[in-house]
Amino acid sequence: MSDARLEVTDALGRRTVPISKAHFEIGRRETNDLRLAGSEVSRDHAEIDTQNDQFILRDKSSRYGTYVNGDQVTERALTHGDRIRLGRSGGAEMVFLIAETAPSMEKATTTAIGDLRQIAALLEGLRALGSGRVLDDVLALVLDSAIEVSGAERGFIMLAGVGPDVGDELDFKMARSRGRASIPAGTFATSRKIPEEVFRTGEPRIVADLLDGDLANVHMGTVALGIRNVLCVPLRLVRYLDRAEAVGEERRIGVLYLDSREKGSLLSNSTRAALETLATEAAVAIENARLYRETMEKARMEQEMRIAAEIQQALLPKAGRSGAYFRAAAASLPCRSIGGDFYDYVDLSDGSFGFALGDVAGKGPPAALLSAMMQGIFAAQAAGSDSPSRTIAKVNLALYRRGIESRFVTLMYGSLLADGRLLYCNAGHNPPLVISGNSFRRLECGGPIVGLFESASYEEETVTLAPGDWLIVFSDGVSEALSATGEEYGEGRIVSVAQRSLTLEPQKLLEAIFADVREFARGAAQNDDITAMVLRYGS
Repeated sequence: MSDARLEVTDALGRRTVPISKAHFEIGRRETNDLRLAGSEVSRDHAEIDTQNDQFILRDKSSRYGTYVNGDQVTERALTHGDRIRLGRSGGAEMVFLIAETAPSMEKATTTAIGDLRQIAALLEGLRALGSGRVLDDVLALVLDSAIEVSGAERGFIMLAGVGPDVGDELDFKMARSRGRASIPAGTFATSRKIPEEVFRTGEPRIVADLLDGDLANVHMGTVALGIRNVLCVPLRLVRYLDRAEAVGEERRIGVLYLDSREKGSLLSNSTRAALETLATEAAVAIENARLYRETMEKARMEQEMRIAAEIQQALLPKAGRSGAYFRAAAASLPCRSIGGDFYDYVDLSDGSFGFALGDVAGKGPPAALLSAMMQGIFAAQAAGSDSPSRTIAKVNLALYRRGIESRFVTLMYGSLLADGRLLYCNAGHNPPLVISGNSFRRLECGGPIVGLFESASYEEETVTLAPGDWLIVFSDGVSEALSATGEEYGEGRIVSVAQRSLTLEPQKLLEAIFADVREFARGAAQNDDITAMVLRYGS
């Protein structure tokens, strides 16, 4: 076998590797005869077969291709001095040599020292990236490492937003200069043309001299700063599939930009290859830091929602209430962490027992805030011991004058006297049910929903309960709960549960209604807050 070797330049530096086997495999995989580093090098990228002192280079279906003297090839017989490139620009470069003397000791030593310095800076940066969690810290580490590796004067990172509809919009995130110094975004003047082009195409961009006539016209703002050369590489997330062909999926998340006033300082092959590798690792670290921050923000929001839910439950009265002539129980199950339903009890000055149940339009935090406000408004107005219709009219006016757009409330308010008289007003709420043995009636007298009209008028009605009668007040989250097939629960099922459970205590009847709703809706998502109150007249 002829004395053949490859002079290799990749992210690990420059070295000479002998072709010591008849079948010589090249790629990122550890078991290859020549293991290379680079964002565009496939696991099994290429191979060299030796046949009768002829060396045949074959591409192994690599993703980014194999090139000889600038031409993409699938198979090529190599000759002395052929320049081989794996990948378009972010891979590795090699020179094929046969029986040639090694480079002079002085030149090799100088190159080795430079490469070792770059490798040391690169490894230090990669180790630091592995421990970074805070996004700003990771960005600073990336920039400082890139400037150290390349010898650039300054650099910045731009990142794309998150989501399927982001497009090519890049946001300036951080700029640094030599000496690990931060540069305020407002003072970092340069053209966006190069970074936006690199992000759009996914191809690194090297500008040897911005003072070149044509380039100077395109990048006048950057030239005016004295910038001579630029290196900009994409930040790409590459997920390799565990298959022989090592095909990967790629997503660009931003760009790493470096520039300098020193002509030619960013242009060596080893510098470019090292930065390509750093950019690949940096993309992973940046994405992990971003995901970590999003996770922490989500956890903080969930914690705040849990606290809000606890506060909301604390604003509601205790579930059970009893007196000399009644027993009552109520509960609310929000659709989300917090909801827009509420209920309240009021001990009125004339000895009657007041109770209310309301349902705010909407769900989630906005509805919960309005629900808390409504509880306060109702408590203030009900304390005057006005009749139900006058109390609701005052509540309506108070809410209307606050001018909260598209926020309305259905509300039922009633007061029960010891002799069984129930005076009520229903403001657009689901009609409560009075159940007497095997019969029932709806309580529908009242007026429009609260907060819709400034001069809305409300009526009230008096019904007389007999000992043992039940009053059931509920939000539409109960009657309109959906089954897995899309059927509504309906008030008929509420009546059926109550009539089967007339001898139960109020809390047990309430639990029976909720359990029946859960069973009916098994397999379907809860689509509204579920709130109900049951009251039994008589001791």
